[in-house]
Amino acid sequence: MHRGHIRIPALAIVAVNRFDSVARLNFRRSNFRHGMAAHSLQSVLLSRGRRPYWRFMRVALFQPEIAGNVGAVIRLCACMGTPLDIIEPCGFPFSDRSLKRAGMDYVDGVQLVRHSDWDAFKAAAPGRIILLTTKGDTPLTNAGFVASDTLLFGKESAGVPIDIRAACDVRVVVGMAGGFRSLNLAVTAGIALHEALRQTGELPQ
Repeated sequence: MHRGHIRIPALAIVAVNRFDSVARLNFRRSNFRHGMAAHSLQSVLLSRGRRPYWRFMRVALFQPEIAGNVGAVIRLCACMGTPLDIIEPCGFPFSDRSLKRAGMDYVDGVQLVRHSDWDAFKAAAPGRIILLTTKGDTPLTNAGFVASDTLLFGKESAGVPIDIRAACDVRVVVGMAGGFRSLNLAVTAGIALHEALRQTGELPQ
């Protein structure tokens, strides 16, 4: 990876819920044991001169409904070196098997964080939450992204509820030709993430 990014060799799942003040980690096929606290991982990364995982720009999916879209976003995040947050519940059975089917071999190359609900996700968010929405008031190219931002994408059928929309720090819209309802979720994620990484100088080379 470029610029000191971490290469995680296998799927990393951080299970976060409202009862956990410290994230519990389970890195398969690695030398980390289940239950290692997040601050311990930070110490390891800092000792190697690398940034802790929560200093990366992140992508978050709010209650995604279509496994194929999640698979496409997993592939996107793996290729861009970007961690992925999934805010449950999902509209399909969420399991290692379903992830493997949706994300193919890319699932082992992305850091995936599961949150039990919106409150758990918001409590764990490292910086601003940037909502991508057709009702946004800030054009994508004017968003002024920073490296600690999380790009949030709503569910395919309804986006996010009004209260969550209001809780986001910035509401960004991806411009498109008139006469159409919206872009596909994974397509929007790809466009937005590429521009955000470009603005922050973090695009893979």
